[in-house]
Amino acid sequence: SSGLLGKILIKKVNFKFIKFKYDITNKKKVYNWIKRNNFDFIIHLAAIVPTKKVENNFYYSKKVNYGGTKNLVDAIIKYKKKPKLFFFASTSHVYKPKSKYIKILEKEKTKPFSKYGKTKLLAEKYLKLKLSKKKINYCIGRIFSFTDKNQDHSFIVPSLFNKIKKSKSSKIYLKNLNHYRDFVSTIDICKAIEILCKKKKTGIYNIGNGNKISLIQIAKYFSKKYKKKIIVKNNTKRNSFLIASNRKILKTGWLPTTSFSRELKKFS
Repeated sequence: SSGLLGKILIKKVNFKFIKFKYDITNKKKVYNWIKRNNFDFIIHLAAIVPTKKVENNFYYSKKVNYGGTKNLVDAIIKYKKKPKLFFFASTSHVYKPKSKYIKILEKEKTKPFSKYGKTKLLAEKYLKLKLSKKKINYCIGRIFSFTDKNQDHSFIVPSLFNKIKKSKSSKIYLKNLNHYRDFVSTIDICKAIEILCKKKKTGIYNIGNGNKISLIQIAKYFSKKYKKKIIVKNNTKRNSFLIASNRKILKTGWLPTTSFSRELKKFS
């Protein structure tokens, strides 16, 4: 409830929320919280997300992303709590990026390309195994890229924005932007979570716009806005694509409503 998505979800979705205000790695706190409360839905968003943070401290990130999930699942099973749905926020990083523009389906073979993706896939596998045995309904939302003006500066869009805006030089050198990603707004992610919970959808759902956005395109937008010249160097030889096939979630009635260009305009 203290993260970016959690705060927006609480504000925008008309549920009665019982917030977990402690450390997800604290087994005793997690167990006590589950024991004393009864839930219709459990929405698990707690995670270390920025890839650089995960890479810099993989041990702790794994403890949060996998170990925290394990604590939560084990507590549900121990106290025989059976919510109508357990929603787990996962990531597109569990997939391997494509070398050409192909939309990724939920049935795609998982092959994490980042350490962040590895921690999330470990958590996915654990909750699927344990909750299935107890016949507890679960839904995994694999969220593709997202941005928000209040997002941590370690994420790609705020990072580019700050580097370009705050640079005193008229020329800015950037590297490793030879990639296309699928950006979905935080509001639309929260709407997706709401629909999946209300309709008690189970299984795996991609949460993404299904549109490709070039990271170079984002850098050019900010460079034009602040009248800077960008020079992109040291790109990989091939483009990489990580774009959602969102056909499955569209069938639930969910529709993305906020364009990426609108989100970029909020940065100032």
